[in-house]
Amino acid sequence: MEGSVLSGVGGFYTVLTETGDRYTLRAQGKLRRQRLTPMVGDRVRFQPGEGDQHGWLEAILPRRNQLIRPPVANIDRIAIVVSAGTPEPDLMLVDRMLIFAKMNEIKPVVVVNKCDEDSGTAEEIALQYAGTGAEVFRTCAETGDGLEQLRQALRGTIHALGGQSGVGKSTLINKLYGLDRETGSLSEKIERGKNTTRHCELIPLEGGGMVLDTPGFSLLELNLMDPVELRHWMPEFDEHEGNCRFQPCVHVSEPGCSVRAAVADGRIPEQRWERYKALHADMTQRWRERYD
Repeated sequence: MEGSVLSGVGGFYTVLTETGDRYTLRAQGKLRRQRLTPMVGDRVRFQPGEGDQHGWLEAILPRRNQLIRPPVANIDRIAIVVSAGTPEPDLMLVDRMLIFAKMNEIKPVVVVNKCDEDSGTAEEIALQYAGTGAEVFRTCAETGDGLEQLRQALRGTIHALGGQSGVGKSTLINKLYGLDRETGSLSEKIERGKNTTRHCELIPLEGGGMVLDTPGFSLLELNLMDPVELRHWMPEFDEHEGNCRFQPCVHVSEPGCSVRAAVADGRIPEQRWERYKALHADMTQRWRERYD
C-alpha cells in the first residue's frame, strides 16, 4: 500500500492513505542501513499490520523537495509570515526563505500578519515584496481580516507556515481551519514567541490539502553557492540581466549596473537591494572559507 507520512514520534510513523485510512508503522531495518529516515510529508510504500500489531514502512518514494529544519518533504506552498507589529519584522529571514523556496520549487506567499498593530508598516512590507512574484496577503488573525483570501490561495495544497517565532503562525492555522492547536504568548522581555509546537505534523483539511503544524523557522542559512549565482534568485533583477556594462555583474558595486540604476530611481526597493548585498557578502565569505 502507499500513503503519506503525517507524523513520526518515537520511531512510530502515522501514514494516511488516499482512502482516508491511517496506519501506525515502524521503518524496516533496511532503511536504517541505507541511512534513509522517513520525513513528514514523505510518500511511502508500506505493509499494514494485522490486528493491533503495527505495520512496516518498506520504501520512501522519490521526494520532490525536502527541508532540513523542520524535517519535511514534498511541500507545495509555504506561507512566509511576518508581523507588522511585535516582534519587529525580520525581513532578512523573509528574503532567505523566498530564495530557499524558489531553489526548492516551493511556491511562496508572503503573509503580513498583525496588520491592526501598524498598518503603515504592513503597507511598507507589502511594497517591498511586490516585485518578487510572491502574492502578498495582509491579515489579522485575531479579527479574521484577510483570512479568506489566504485560505483560498492555499486550498488543496500541502503547505507550511514559516517565519519568526511570535508572528502568529499557530493562531493563523487555528483561525484558517477551525483548529485548536496550542499557541504561546509573546515574551515581553525578549519579544520572541515561545515555541509551542513540539514536532512536525501534517493536518489533513476538509476539502483536500494538508497544513504542516511545525516549529517556526528562526534561522535559515542558504545552501552554499558561488556568490555570482545569488543574483539569479532575486526575481526583481531578472529583467536587468544582460543590460549591465560588465558581465557577469553581481549588482553590488559595479559601475554601469542596470540593477543599481533601477534601485536609484525606485523601480527596485532599496531595502531589498541592501539586504541582497548583505546576503552576497555573507555568501562570499562562506565561499572563500569552504575548504578551511
